[in-house]
Amino acid sequence: MSLHLSAAGEVSRDEGRRRAVEELSDPLYGEQEPGLLDRFLDWLSGLIDGLAEAGSGVFGGWVVLAPLLLVVAALAVWLIVWLRPSRSRAAGPPVHEGAVLSATDHRAAADRHEAAGEYAAAVAERLRAISVDLEDRVIVAPRAGRTATELAAEASVLLPGEADGLREGARIFNDVAYGDRSATADSARTMRELDTRLRAARPAEEARG
Repeated sequence: MSLHLSAAGEVSRDEGRRRAVEELSDPLYGEQEPGLLDRFLDWLSGLIDGLAEAGSGVFGGWVVLAPLLLVVAALAVWLIVWLRPSRSRAAGPPVHEGAVLSATDHRAAADRHEAAGEYAAAVAERLRAISVDLEDRVIVAPRAGRTATELAAEASVLLPGEADGLREGARIFNDVAYGDRSATADSARTMRELDTRLRAARPAEEARG
């Protein structure tokens, strides 16, 4: 966000407030934290009005107060970056947060956790096994930091018949990772069955051949 100076070197109060309000009123930010943004916009509007009134009685007016507005602009930019959707939960956590093992090793870990009733760990390890397996089979390209949601979307291109299952697997992983839902025996079983189906699935390109 930038504040424009007029030919006389003055910052327009209305222009500065309009730009700040338009930027921070973007629906994407409003969906992220509407209450916080509304309070910030009210505070910012009041601050700009206060600076305008103070500037009217100061020698040099807005030319003197322009640095203060730049500080306000920097604060607004910081809040925008902090609240931007890319920092939200929408994308989900990365599938791999530790060492990446072979698909076989991740499956073995998933089996151990599931047998021990550690269903959250079983879900996580099963999706990691799926991720490594899909990379090994060149169904998705290797990429660090990939989320479950991204994995499902990319794998669905060549495995359209498993698109629903992949999306469900990503949802289970994200729910468990964020604690929205407790992992259960059913969720661990769903992930295991998805892994089995994906191992047998042929990419759409091969099926056409």
